Amino acid sequence: MQTYDQLFDVRGGAYDRAMRRFPDARNSEFEQVIARARLAPGMTVADVPAGGGYLVRYLPEDCQWLGHEPCGNFYAHAGQQGTMPVPSVPLLPLPWENASVDVALSIAGVHHLEDKRPLFRELWRVVKPGGRLVVSDVQENSPVATFLDGFVGAHNSTGHEGVFLSVTTLDELKESDWQFISQELVPFHWQFDTEEAMATFCHDLFDLRSASVAETAEAIRQQLGVVALPEGGVGMCWQLMTLVAEKPLSNC
Repeated sequence: MQTYDQLFDVRGGAYDRAMRRFPDARNSEFEQVIARARLAPGMTVADVPAGGGYLVRYLPEDCQWLGHEPCGNFYAHAGQQGTMPVPSVPLLPLPWENASVDVALSIAGVHHLEDKRPLFRELWRVVKPGGRLVVSDVQENSPVATFLDGFVGAHNSTGHEGVFLSVTTLDELKESDWQFISQELVPFHWQFDTEEAMATFCHDLFDLRSASVAETAEAIRQQLGVVALPEGGVGMCWQLMTLVAEKPLSNC
């Protein structure tokens, strides 16, 4: 299995281009994480892995964003509104002091980590006692997991073998000294003006080099589902398992 760094050193640039071209497509995905983070004015928020810094625009203006992303292909725009380390640094260790972060967030990145405990332990180290961790990623055996390991893996530049969230993930959190709070399978839509825009976004986001945009659209319709949105446009059906944990005050 390729590491996160290896995968996105190849296709991070394509991923970033898709996110810049369709910046509002995943609004609901980021917003459901923010809703569970319980952010307060003045908080410091760690974002790992941070991609191109897409989370920044969803944070309250008075929160400080700290993004950590090891792959230089994401860096065209990242860091403009926060603090990013230099490109091509390792994912771990994290570049922050002990107990220096109020909340840690991780969105759609940990399914590329076969063993998530090293990251969870590093996040525990940098989060303050009483601080919160929100991890939102693909659930094992879900339609999204099947789509990623099936259609995406067959047609993109790197293949796809996800280590998706499962009961093992809960064990890994607990082994890393996090106090588990909640889990929720959250359904939502990636939103677009047209199905062509939807397929173009996914074609670029996943770097689908051996499938056409039309073939991508058909796979989405068949495997995930597409709906007409009440406010106009189309919604691509997507879902993530969102886990919430806290660092106990007693472990300071």
